[in-house]
Amino acid sequence: MTMVFYDFEVFKFDWLVVILDMDNQKEHVIINNPSELEAFYQDHVNDIWVGFNSRGYDQFILKSILCGLNPKECNDHIILKGQSGYSFSRLFNQYPLNNYDVMQNIDRGLKVFEGFLGSNIKETSVPFNIDRKLTPAEIRETVKYCRHDVEQTVLVFIERKSDFEAQMELLKMYNMPLAYINKTKVQLSAEILGASKHTWDDEFDISLPPCARVEKYTDVPAWFMNPENHRYKIGNKSNKLEKIMAGIPMTFAWGGVHGAKKSYHAKGYFVNMDVGSLYPTIDCLYPEYCFSRSVSKEGLERYKEILRFRLQLKAEGKKKEQAPFKIVLNGTYGAMKDQYNKLYDPRGANNTCVFGQILVGVDLLERLEGVCEIIQVNTDGILIRMNSYDDFDLIDDIAFEWEQRTGLSLEFDDYGWGEIFQKDVNNYLIMDEWGHYKSKGEYVKGLGSLDYDLPIVNTALVKFMTKGIPIETTVFGCDNLKEFQQVKKITSKYECIFHGGSFREEVQLTKKGTKKKVKVYNNDGKQIKETCVRVFASVNHRDGTLYKKHAVTGGIAKIDSCPEHCFIFNDEVNGVSCPDLLDKQWYVDLAKDRLKGFGVRL
Repeated sequence: MTMVFYDFEVFKFDWLVVILDMDNQKEHVIINNPSELEAFYQDHVNDIWVGFNSRGYDQFILKSILCGLNPKECNDHIILKGQSGYSFSRLFNQYPLNNYDVMQNIDRGLKVFEGFLGSNIKETSVPFNIDRKLTPAEIRETVKYCRHDVEQTVLVFIERKSDFEAQMELLKMYNMPLAYINKTKVQLSAEILGASKHTWDDEFDISLPPCARVEKYTDVPAWFMNPENHRYKIGNKSNKLEKIMAGIPMTFAWGGVHGAKKSYHAKGYFVNMDVGSLYPTIDCLYPEYCFSRSVSKEGLERYKEILRFRLQLKAEGKKKEQAPFKIVLNGTYGAMKDQYNKLYDPRGANNTCVFGQILVGVDLLERLEGVCEIIQVNTDGILIRMNSYDDFDLIDDIAFEWEQRTGLSLEFDDYGWGEIFQKDVNNYLIMDEWGHYKSKGEYVKGLGSLDYDLPIVNTALVKFMTKGIPIETTVFGCDNLKEFQQVKKITSKYECIFHGGSFREEVQLTKKGTKKKVKVYNNDGKQIKETCVRVFASVNHRDGTLYKKHAVTGGIAKIDSCPEHCFIFNDEVNGVSCPDLLDKQWYVDLAKDRLKGFGVRL
């Protein structure tokens, strides 16, 4: 079985595809030749076809050509009309395809990943809405552009290879056809559990965990049970309960609970208590309230078996072997809120989330309050600071009683005499007395190849927090331009990006008929061809910032968190040294400003 990576480019009168056969190290470029494409397809019909957004786009372009249909009409059906490719033609069923999509639903597009990888992110000069046949030169440029995207898809696949391997392992375990490689993780979960599609109308038939002990903060379960709160939003804002508990601001909502001391920096005896596999365990303990009713008893038993096996592998430290089972366990909760998934049962999802919030965010918190300092709370765990290390046995006894009563298991991370830098529940770094640390959040997390944004700032913050190295030392000592990159991309809501430009002041009438002064963009900035750019702070004050133009209203807005003075470098940046134009002080100032959010002022 071979893996081929592919990408289509479609115009009104032309189409082409670049295919990389990685096993045989061959490239195939097919231009406006349906019979050649048909022959290649037949030779590779049993292989795996890998693309980026190929589940939503490229597989349908391929099938439209194989069916003798106009690929441009299929393209417009998907891109312009926003319709699913499956609805374009029933003829597509004649052509099976083992398609694997590298793209995940949280991704912002291949170009963003190319930017993070340090690759060239320049757009082709050939417009996709061109109203004529392409010239030979335009064909050559488009092939080069397409080849680049396929090569970048290979790099993204390599970074995410473990996801592919886990999905393949699931297919083997449960004897599913290879064509199921085209399914999403939540679709696979539904197939493995044997779910059948149902329609439910009791989304807010909320229950409370029968084992819970809530004695002080009784208004929290009451909020979930109140029919007036059985909605996700109030106007444009999320429906939520906010209150102070154990000295920290807490937020309860239909997606989970969180609370944390803000801008908090301290040393002490820290212990983190996390519930192992919280949602799957709740679903297994209380299936009558929380598990999808679209699954049979046999499916529930299979789910329980998967959970037991995954926890056993976790206890044995077998991280890689857990991956296939985590797909099913983690995918089931999200699938219960997906009306198109066979696991759909929003009541089960809501009850699972409510049970977790009550048991951890209220019940466990009440047991710990007054015994130790609560530092942060989320749906599946609590971080505390003990008054003395002698209190550890007391904390352990409290946890044991709670575990015995609820059926949930707590995993302890003991930091000894440690130190924490905490901006909020989603951004913190905690270090134990032996120098090991755990970090979470975009400001201090370890960046990978596919999220390499402002890495120098993260590096400077972590080095300061863990080793006391001054911010200036890290920033000014770096001569790798890629470490200073920001990747910015506008969505389809916006027409284009402008670099620089000026504003004028105008008097306009409000809806009430009063006059007000407003700033109006002069449209004198440089229009950027790309919708995804790599940005750096500039010492040249004639370099402006970046703006985006709304596709409908024409309104101009600044692109968030861009330097006031910046330059764009969309060529490959790997191995490029820092130019004199780079304003390193801007990154120092940004890092110090972020440090304030962690309770540190320099």
